[in-house]
Amino acid sequence: MLDRRDTLHNVQETLTITAAEIARLAGVGRAAVSNWRKRFADFPSPVGGTAASPEFDLAQVEQWLREQGKLAEVSRADRLWHHVVASKNGPAATLADVGAYLLAGHRGEQQARKRLAKRLADLLPEVDALGDEFGQQAAFDQLWQRFSAPGPGRPFATPDELADLMVDLAGVDGGSVLDPATGTGATLRAAVRAGSTFAHGQELDVDLARLAELWLALRDVPGEVAGGDSLRADAFAGRVFDAVVCHPPFGVTNWGLEDLGYDQRWEYGVPPRTEPELAWAQHALAHLRPGAYAVLLMPPTVAGRRGARRIRGQLLRAGALRAIIALPGGSAAPHAVPLHLWVLRRPLGEESAPARALLADAVDGQQRDLYRRVRAVWKAFAAAPEADLDEAGFARAVPVIDLLDEEIDLTPARRQTAGARQPTEIELERVKERLAAVVKDLPGLIPETIPEPDGATATAATASVAELVRIGALQLIGPIRSTGSPDDEPSGATGGLRVLTGRDVASGGEASGWDDGQLQPHVSLVRGDVVVPTVAPRLIARVIATEGTLLGRNLYLLRPNPAALDPWFLAGQLRASANERQTSSLSGTTRYDVRRAQVRRLPLPEQREHGAAYRRLEAFESAIQQAADLGAELARLTADGLAGGSLRPGQPSARRARKKA
Repeated sequence: MLDRRDTLHNVQETLTITAAEIARLAGVGRAAVSNWRKRFADFPSPVGGTAASPEFDLAQVEQWLREQGKLAEVSRADRLWHHVVASKNGPAATLADVGAYLLAGHRGEQQARKRLAKRLADLLPEVDALGDEFGQQAAFDQLWQRFSAPGPGRPFATPDELADLMVDLAGVDGGSVLDPATGTGATLRAAVRAGSTFAHGQELDVDLARLAELWLALRDVPGEVAGGDSLRADAFAGRVFDAVVCHPPFGVTNWGLEDLGYDQRWEYGVPPRTEPELAWAQHALAHLRPGAYAVLLMPPTVAGRRGARRIRGQLLRAGALRAIIALPGGSAAPHAVPLHLWVLRRPLGEESAPARALLADAVDGQQRDLYRRVRAVWKAFAAAPEADLDEAGFARAVPVIDLLDEEIDLTPARRQTAGARQPTEIELERVKERLAAVVKDLPGLIPETIPEPDGATATAATASVAELVRIGALQLIGPIRSTGSPDDEPSGATGGLRVLTGRDVASGGEASGWDDGQLQPHVSLVRGDVVVPTVAPRLIARVIATEGTLLGRNLYLLRPNPAALDPWFLAGQLRASANERQTSSLSGTTRYDVRRAQVRRLPLPEQREHGAAYRRLEAFESAIQQAADLGAELARLTADGLAGGSLRPGQPSARRARKKA
């Protein structure tokens, strides 16, 4: 009889991994794996697949990466997740089996647990160990978070912050909720966080539907997530809910028009083949109790396409379309598109249609403040829907009669009042004074340099960062892989310790993240540490000047031995153009492996001289950026003032005379 170690050894012999998965495991680009196969004779040979897409033994690859120093020790959850990804049945189906096994343990259903154990024989030791460490519910969460994180071949998930916003706008509270396009279950999870007592969904991918239902069951939340096509085969026909929240698929023209032309759900008009999103909107309305709300994430073209104007008009006339909110690009997939939130309401039987609809243009906002502002403006509009709400340039309660023109174009940006608050002369003068002061200081910040005699180039031996680590001149830590949100900034807006994120390093700002308990391990930053992002538009190296913050995810930490390396010298050497080429991947995303960077070997006193120059150079760059920002602000204020009428062209002498008077 095999014990756990023997079983796990068999798993490692049979599970395979592709080159793309090796790249994700090591945190490098696909090209790096190809280079390893060419450069290293001991790189594991393929054990399956094809010549174009070979597969490798997972255990052999992990061992090779570890021996080469290219693989940090992974957590039990990470290790199990790699096996789930490599399983023959696919990650969704295998994770569903793991979830069912954990659910059986959660409910004490021993017969079901034994039956599922046979299907998971190879993975069982690691699944049991993870369950023992975290408990059944949290163990499934650990794997679910990895499944929901963005990655090649994985379904797009609605970001948690956006799902929370949608649930808030729909007023889920403690009622029942339906998501007819459940996907990975992000909106149902948000509804549970908001206190929903019954959660239901439907999803075309049966494995995803099973996963979402398992997540609910492990939390003892009543509900059902059915598999199947919500439009063609509605699993909840005739049922109504307290809220509907949905991120439907976009642009699927084969949505069933031929079979559904006379469907009772099309109260506001039969959607054209090219307007599938309006089929989803009416499907959501059909499942609302009177007076309840639905919130759908929509592509921006639905608000203005001519083919949909008749249905938009009917929704407005009936009072079913209450708000459209434009979000900034990157809020959700597809990330290049600034998506819209549609807020719909099932009209009460005898009420008169509202006279106004809310259109908000939040495209240019910062996400955290933006979502707070969207919540506030919706709350104000919902409390007084007939009031004259107008936040210039952001949100406006537009009379429906004004929207029912020939185009019925509901794009929020086109319905805002033109004039934001006009700049004052004091504001302009303040910006001009700040700009002049920064520009005045620029010459003094340029570091003094002198050429080598006779134009010769000073030469010195170099060492790679990896070599400096081996000789003890440098300690390399990270990058840390968070077990929680895939975002650079850890979730959890308050509490815990401050975390330095990749965005903070790129911007030069203070640590803006908060530890939410999902960063493992905790690495405290100290003065003189050098931090380098693994992914960035360019190679960035930042010297830490204060203590008391934690190292965030996807960051290298280089800790110099003060007896061998000056931190400012090291940072300056790392950011050289030659190192940017040396360390960057050749894949679509610019990813850096700082271990390949070269550093000149100089005596410590010379390092400190160079370090002082690099430090001045960083101050110069910061001042240049500040001058650019102030110049852009000055241009914007002046253009707004001239366009709005609060400013007019004038002579400098006249302005000086007014100031003297």
